[in-house]
Amino acid sequence: MKFSKYLLDKFIEILIALFGYIIICMMLFAFKVPSEVTIGISIVFAIICFAIILTGYLKRRIFYNNLISDVEKLDKKYLVLEMINKPSFYDGEILYEILYEINKSMNENVKNYEISLTDFKEYIELWIHEIKLPIASLTLMNHNQKNKVNKRYKEQIKRIDDYVDQILYFVRSENAEKDYLIKETNLKKIINNVAMKNKNDLLENNISFIVEAQNEMVLTDSKWLEFIINQIVSNSIKYTRSDVDKVIKLKVEELPKQIDLHIYDNGIGIPAKDLKRVFEKTFTGENGRNRSKSTGMGLYIVKKLCDKLGHKIIVKSVQNEYTDVIISFSKNDFYKIKY
Repeated sequence: MKFSKYLLDKFIEILIALFGYIIICMMLFAFKVPSEVTIGISIVFAIICFAIILTGYLKRRIFYNNLISDVEKLDKKYLVLEMINKPSFYDGEILYEILYEINKSMNENVKNYEISLTDFKEYIELWIHEIKLPIASLTLMNHNQKNKVNKRYKEQIKRIDDYVDQILYFVRSENAEKDYLIKETNLKKIINNVAMKNKNDLLENNISFIVEAQNEMVLTDSKWLEFIINQIVSNSIKYTRSDVDKVIKLKVEELPKQIDLHIYDNGIGIPAKDLKRVFEKTFTGENGRNRSKSTGMGLYIVKKLCDKLGHKIIVKSVQNEYTDVIISFSKNDFYKIKY
């Protein structure tokens, strides 16, 4: 808070004070008061006026400087009211009360919004679980009539099932930590589950599915990690090439401080200009526009869940050669300590 701007704001009050001082001087002159008394009164008047201005400035300077500093420090600016003390000057008290009412109103609106959002999410989850039943029934019927049903119907049912899963995990991703169970998990077992889930697509597309893993254990949530790997493998199947022997290889590499899972395919790859944006929400890129009706949500959800699980994920790719998605799991020796 600048003193010069504060003085400029008090310009009218200062003019009134000067006008009053001139009237007092004229009255003293009219009553023929000695000049020494006039000078003394002038000095006292000037000191009192300056003290009033300076006191008002200092009170406001302390309050507003603290307010500005607290706002700059906070990531969530709306919490600033919790950081400041109620000011000792009247207009500051009015501002404080206004901020309090605004904050109270905002909290009430946020609470109502959260209740509405929670209700909506619960309904979506319920709907997803209900829709899973007819999907499962259709899958079973197709399996029982596999020689009579066109494979395109199977493909479309699987696509529906995958998109329903995607919706479910997206809805839950906002509060995913409430559904987590972090524990030591056998990585090879999760990979096998993903392979079984995509078995028909792998066979129908003549894709070699290679797994190079022992019994490496990682700290993760098995259900969420299975969804993550399945999304990546589904993309690998979707973006294959017809001019090569199709390969998807999952390789586990144990390093001193982490365990890396490589999900490699020799498909169409990703253009260099799209690589930095593959995890952006709704970004489809050149491949998504040319090869399929992509939503651009799969890798966005994958990245979001990896961040919440504490896993690092990167993508390396060369167009028309390969794509290598690497998920890194940090080692935690403290977890292994038995008390």
